[in-house]
Amino acid sequence: MPELPEVETIRRGLEPVLVGQRIQRVEQRRADLRFPFPENFGKRLTNRTVVSLQRRAKYMLAHLDDGTVLIIHLGMSGRISIVGQGQLGQFTHNQGNRDTHDHVVLRLASGTEIVYNDPRRFGLMDLTTAAALGTHPLLASIGIEPLGPGLTPEYLARQAAGRRSDLKSFLLDQRIIAGLGNIYVCEALFRTRLKPSRAAACLATATGKPNARAAALIPHIKDVLNDAIAAGGSTIKDYTQADGSLGYFQHSFHVYGRAGEPCLTPACRGMVRRTVQAGRSTFFCPVCQR
Repeated sequence: MPELPEVETIRRGLEPVLVGQRIQRVEQRRADLRFPFPENFGKRLTNRTVVSLQRRAKYMLAHLDDGTVLIIHLGMSGRISIVGQGQLGQFTHNQGNRDTHDHVVLRLASGTEIVYNDPRRFGLMDLTTAAALGTHPLLASIGIEPLGPGLTPEYLARQAAGRRSDLKSFLLDQRIIAGLGNIYVCEALFRTRLKPSRAAACLATATGKPNARAAALIPHIKDVLNDAIAAGGSTIKDYTQADGSLGYFQHSFHVYGRAGEPCLTPACRGMVRRTVQAGRSTFFCPVCQR
């Protein structure tokens, strides 16, 4: 599943092509993805101009000129491509034969097409208004943004105090921190030298105040995410950027996907180990991470 860096990379690729453009035509090729499309989906988007493209957690939010907001989630296999020559002046997809998994096509007034392709159909699209975004069922319970100012040692300690759940599950809880996924939690915990199976309460003192672990973890979370965004995300299976190019952060993984390989920490003799937590693979160094 695309995680925060992949979604942010796609958002940044789409922004110069999509924002300021009028949606001239909508081709909706099926009635549903993970959920049914909203009633009159295509009609409500037609002739609307995109005024901004934002990200909230792993959702992209296209704000339109009439106050409507298009919510997009890529699910497990969703991909958005720029087809034709747009403002970037580049051809990124072969126009002509439509792939059977191209479920939604937005034809812009510039002549560019924005194509949503999703073989497994676990993604979704919904429509709401800017005023209702905060109470939308998909967004209402989402936690703070990890790259925003709200992620502080004090916040982390308040949320972690007294929790017996493991550290990795705590960081993956979207109600606490929005958008963190399996890959980047593994990498951030490695950089902080924290074992994923430790109790989340290890980030707080007995009185609920932040300790050195909480203070150290936050910059590593931010650095891992920013490094991944700078590299265009991680291509593990079929993820591509909006222009069709691959992400490259997978070449910088320290632990993820490296089970049985030597730890990259200088002078460490540990071997990266894989275990399973809550049905997800966890990669860590049993020597470095404690």
